[in-house]
Amino acid sequence: MKKSEFIQAVAEKAGLSKKDTQKVIEAALETITEALKKGEDVAFIGFGTFTTSMRAERKAKVPGTDKVVTVPATRVVKFKVGKKLKEEVAK
Repeated sequence: MKKSEFIQAVAEKAGLSKKDTQKVIEAALETITEALKKGEDVAFIGFGTFTTSMRAERKAKVPGTDKVVTVPATRVVKFKVGKKLKEEVAK
């Protein structure tokens, strides 16, 4: 499902215009992004939790060569699926 299809589906379920729905979805995504940038967790009970964690610096081999490069440490986003979502998808 593409973003435009998602906006259309949410607009129909919520009884809102596509324009208003797009604003709400974009604001929600921006808010989640800002919270994660601050290192905060974002939890939706039953759906799942977005968290961040640090990935340590590591050595990696370049495919096709014997060259080894250092991959710097970075912060990554993780998502843990909630129980209700997991059960719904499994049906």
